[in-house]
Amino acid sequence: MEPKGSVTSPRDIPIPRWSLSSSSGLHYGSFVNSLSSLTPQAGEKASISPRRAYIAVAVLCYINLLNYMERYTIAGVLLNIQKFFDINDSIAALLQTAFICSFLLLAPLFGYLGDRYNRKYIMIGGLCVWLVTAAGSSLVTSSLFWLLMLLRALVGVGEASYSTIAPTIIGDLFVGTQRSAMICVFYIFIPVGSGLGYITGAGIATVTGDWRWALRVTPIMGLVGLFLLVFLCPNPPRGAAETHGEGVTEQSSYLEDIKYLLKNKSYVLSTLGVTATAFLVGALGFWTPNFLSRAQVFQGLQLPCKTEPCNPTDSYIFGAVTVVTGILGGCLGTGLSRWFRNKVPNADPLICAVGLLGSAPCLFIALFVASANIPTTYVFIFIGEVLISLNWAVMADILLYVVVPTRRSTAEALQISVCHLLGDAGSPYLVGVISDAIRRSKPTTHSWDFDSLKYSLLLCPFVGIVGGVFFLLTAFYIAEDRKAALPLVEEDPPPPQDPSSEPSMELKNQGDGNKAGQKQP
Repeated sequence: MEPKGSVTSPRDIPIPRWSLSSSSGLHYGSFVNSLSSLTPQAGEKASISPRRAYIAVAVLCYINLLNYMERYTIAGVLLNIQKFFDINDSIAALLQTAFICSFLLLAPLFGYLGDRYNRKYIMIGGLCVWLVTAAGSSLVTSSLFWLLMLLRALVGVGEASYSTIAPTIIGDLFVGTQRSAMICVFYIFIPVGSGLGYITGAGIATVTGDWRWALRVTPIMGLVGLFLLVFLCPNPPRGAAETHGEGVTEQSSYLEDIKYLLKNKSYVLSTLGVTATAFLVGALGFWTPNFLSRAQVFQGLQLPCKTEPCNPTDSYIFGAVTVVTGILGGCLGTGLSRWFRNKVPNADPLICAVGLLGSAPCLFIALFVASANIPTTYVFIFIGEVLISLNWAVMADILLYVVVPTRRSTAEALQISVCHLLGDAGSPYLVGVISDAIRRSKPTTHSWDFDSLKYSLLLCPFVGIVGGVFFLLTAFYIAEDRKAALPLVEEDPPPPQDPSSEPSMELKNQGDGNKAGQKQP
């Protein structure tokens, strides 16, 4: 960053190293910046080429797709699993709860490691655990349901390492609108992977006549992902996109990181909104195919499932709806964010609020029209899922721009832990427990099976409303917190200086700690 007019020899100019530590001349939160200053200037050499950065995003998206395919394959064959192990709704929901619990418990550990050690190696190790345990889940016999639960819990180890770290790598490869676009692409693969999980799970179970083969597809595809991760994914310096490849260094303890995050109002409130979204999506994603199947039995459109394999039609349709609404909602949400961000500083949390608040009446209507008209039910499910999907990329982008680069992995991990602990770790099980409790209040019939699940799912729209309120509260603080998190400062071009003058930005000198210059007025 040599000032114009200077003829000082390059070796006489200290090489800047961006730092947010307390000993640095550039203090965190002390300057105001805009996105234009975070874009590499012409002639500057980026640490990672754009082509390699795009390839890395493609690899991360592929693995993200497989993660969510594997997660929701269980939901796609849930009726088969219930018949195979002879378990009720609440016990069946423990499969998802066991997975999510290990996921949330280990996320803080991987967040801590991801802010301090090589992120690529951490993801490789986690992916290896994921491959072995996911494949092992397909080998469990009917007398060992506890082993299936244990293996599902261990699958969460791999996903915790990946889901915590991958978004921060994308955040260090891109900045500004490019980052928003790449985050959008990455998070679109959550609903796409979820939908394909229903479809492939039900399809493979139908073709092979054995639901366990459905659990073997994603581990096989995961071997390809592991190879691509090893050879094509870089480990960029933290904050590389904001500092033109230099990276940001900061010396802070894990406790200091947590204190910083808890004082960040936008982060805390948006995390509560994400938690409500996770609760809503977790319960609906796990139970909707089962609910639609019971609705068709209630209407006399199909016979109840007595032996496996069960009718996969609802898993196919719901999976396709999830894929389409995920792509449509994700692109629409990101487009709205990019359109309004420069016009409305708090546009992002408002988009998330509209998505959750708008989805609540749609889901409420879908639950009650299911007893009369299945196509109408799918229409309202479609609209509700589009509105929920507005949030995926926008929620992730909020975290990346209200948190400093060196604390993003910890922020991701803490958010994952909270949103799963209070969200989708318990929501499938809670809905199952309520359904079983309602069912026991009357003699069991197919009609009452349907009604009991319907009444238990009414919890979801109300949680969506609560989440919308949290995002509305986030809108009051987002502009201020975003400004504080920008680690660089955009200044007017400095006037011509004589050869003895120093650069105009206060930086930390790697060599001797001297200040490289003073901030211009």
